[in-house]
Amino acid sequence: MCPERNCPNCPGEENRAESPSKRRLLNVLLGGSVLAWLGSVLYPMAAFLLPPPSPAMRERSVMVGTVNEFANNSGTLFRLGTRPGILVRTDRGEFRAFIAICTHLDCTVQFKEDESVIWCACHNGKFNLQGMNISGPPPRPLDPLEVSVRGDEVHVSLPA
Repeated sequence: MCPERNCPNCPGEENRAESPSKRRLLNVLLGGSVLAWLGSVLYPMAAFLLPPPSPAMRERSVMVGTVNEFANNSGTLFRLGTRPGILVRTDRGEFRAFIAICTHLDCTVQFKEDESVIWCACHNGKFNLQGMNISGPPPRPLDPLEVSVRGDEVHVSLPA
C-alpha cells in the first residue's frame, strides 16, 4: 500500500475512495429489487382476498314467463339483475318469489317439489313457501320479491 493519499500510481486508492458510493448504489438496487418482489407477491394475494366492487343492480323488474308455463307446486330460478331469484307456484296456484340466496352462506336455493319447501343443498337448510326458515342453519328468512300478474305475464320486481 502506498503511504500517500490519492497517489496517481495506485489504482486501488481510487477504488477505495469510490467504494461507499458504490455500496450505496448496490444497497439501493438490492432494496428496490426486494420491494419489487414483495409487491409482486403481495398484490395478487390482496387482489384475491378483497372482493371486486359489485355493479349496481340496474334491473328492478323482470318478466319471468307466462302463467301457463308454471305448473302448480313448482319452482323456477331466474335472474334479477346480478342476483338469482326463485319463483314458486303453490298447490293453490299462487305465485311467490324470493332472492334465491340462502341466508346462511349465500348458496343458491332450489324448490323441492316432494316436500313443497325451498331447500339449500349446501347445509340442508329449508324454508317454507312464505320464505321463513324452518330447519337447518339459516339464521333468517329469504328476502322476498313482489310478484304481479299482468295479463298472462308473470313479473317479479324488487320491493318498493
